[in-house]
Amino acid sequence: MMSDAMTSRLRPVQPGKATLVAVLDIGSTKICCVIARLVPRAEGRALKGRTHQAEVIGFGYGPAAGVKSGVVTDIDKAEQAIRNVVGMAERAAGLTLESVLVNVTAGRLGSETFSAAVSLDGQEVEKADIFRVLKAVNSRSVRPERSIIHALPIGYALDGQKGIRDPKGMVGEKLGVDVAVVSAETLAMRNLELVLHRCHLQIEALVATPYASGLATLVDDEAQLGVACVDFGGATTTVSVFNDGHMVYADAIAIGGHHLTLDIARQLSVSVADAERLKTLHGSVLPGQADEREMIAIQPVGASHDEAPGQIPRAVLTRIMRPRIEEILTAIRDRMQATGMMDVCGRRFVLTGGASEMTGLPEVARRILARNVRNGRPMGISGLPEIAKGAAFATMAGMLVYPQVCAQEYVEPRGSRKLTGTDGYIARVGNWLRSSF
Repeated sequence: MMSDAMTSRLRPVQPGKATLVAVLDIGSTKICCVIARLVPRAEGRALKGRTHQAEVIGFGYGPAAGVKSGVVTDIDKAEQAIRNVVGMAERAAGLTLESVLVNVTAGRLGSETFSAAVSLDGQEVEKADIFRVLKAVNSRSVRPERSIIHALPIGYALDGQKGIRDPKGMVGEKLGVDVAVVSAETLAMRNLELVLHRCHLQIEALVATPYASGLATLVDDEAQLGVACVDFGGATTTVSVFNDGHMVYADAIAIGGHHLTLDIARQLSVSVADAERLKTLHGSVLPGQADEREMIAIQPVGASHDEAPGQIPRAVLTRIMRPRIEEILTAIRDRMQATGMMDVCGRRFVLTGGASEMTGLPEVARRILARNVRNGRPMGISGLPEIAKGAAFATMAGMLVYPQVCAQEYVEPRGSRKLTGTDGYIARVGNWLRSSF
């Protein structure tokens, strides 16, 4: 039910005012924390829906531990990894964090579209009416074991007339709305919140990874005309579809770049670290003319340092990697065709995430998806270190954009309970005492 949602508790940034925001990207292979100052853009320089420029003042980055496919698997290891990364960002920024925006990949992400309508009796549409129609979606909402992360109105209708962006102030008999609801399993969210509470951090908002990646890498025209954004992560690949400026679909597949590394490690009998190096330096999913002749040195597992390394043609590496990439792209295509999203996304796909920088991936994607494909990198953020400017950090960049667009969402009433029961009367009194004295 939407009343048990984990929709944003975040207050949208005010136009013309600077504000601080902290984001935490918890991935399966890396954890990243960024503290940024959102500064108003100069008049006429603002992108559509983006009123602020993000200036990074603190950055922390480290390997993930205790997390697999976005799900917490070892609470102590995950806590230690998050503490290390958040500590680095806090020291760089010279401040202590109390709350963060966190991304969500876990809990079998999924999305559905719900419609609802309320009667207006010929009156003007007010904010309360819009809230009423969004609450009416509650009765058709997702199953109780799932929590809603985003409830995004994608279109209003007044007396059957569709395509209305903002009905406020208009008159009619019946107000309808279509809402794209992104949800995940409640228990996975609970464990995530539990780990952060152990790090003395509150969750200010949860942001679905595919939504954040789309916010960071898509340009306005693409989101308007229809586009799908595919984020190739370490252990999961997520996809989001934008149309008419709104996200209308999100999905996640539990296969990612780390599975490619494990394929290489198993088939060549090398260590996981060596397999990652081979994939990064020599990996390609598109065969080249010289691949059979070009030899790559490999060090088998358990071989001593004085043993001569073995050699394989580069083509062998391509033959190991390509089937896995084709499997991921085929799964995305089949899921999107089953839900009718292949038609909604138009003729364009944008690839992002760490594994999207593989040589030959756009060409293979064009063949399998039968669409135009481009690589996407995060835009509109200054002050990031060189290491964090690539496609692997698209989710983190999207979470810095999110406070500027979260005002469009249905927001859970403030009085509702938190999942771990930390928002009771005594806790609120304690917070008041701490803030007042």
